Amino acid sequence: ATPEVPGVTVGLAWTQSGGDILFVEAILSPGKGKLTLTGNLGDVMKESASTALSFIKANSETLGIDPKIFEEKDIHLHVPEGAIPKDGPSAGITMLTALTSAFTGKRAKTYVAMTGEITLRGKVLPVGGIKEKILAAKRAGMKEIILCQENEKHVAEINPDYIKGIEFHYVSRMEKVLKITLGIR
Repeated sequence: ATPEVPGVTVGLAWTQSGGDILFVEAILSPGKGKLTLTGNLGDVMKESASTALSFIKANSETLGIDPKIFEEKDIHLHVPEGAIPKDGPSAGITMLTALTSAFTGKRAKTYVAMTGEITLRGKVLPVGGIKEKILAAKRAGMKEIILCQENEKHVAEINPDYIKGIEFHYVSRMEKVLKITLGIR
């Protein structure tokens, strides 16, 4: 399970050996708004991180974040090397949640895993490898999974016995993701 601190979220990755869970960590330090990305991040994942940060900046008031923080803090986003994600954009909502958690000081629920691509305007888009990702979440003891609405049909293809006890949240907007994970209304 993830440590009970703000800025840590659980994502789902698809690797060559199947599904895996992925921890994303975000931390703020005194600075001028520089975003540093470390860990096993391909270009597409870096783009997702920038997109997430832009969305947060554009919607800071709604999210209860003082816009001044973006000029006073540096942001460090880290994806530990353990997981080797194959499909780049699927960590978008996980990064968005980690960043928002760090900025608001609200802890993300530790038993919720998520996967989904994001857009600048706050849409959540479907991603691949859903079956493998969900089975990985189940193995890791996750209780809830957040997916794009359009991925619901992929969950329907999984034998219900394999996913007993997991609650699924199907979303189309990032605001809904933040409401489920951080309780931001």
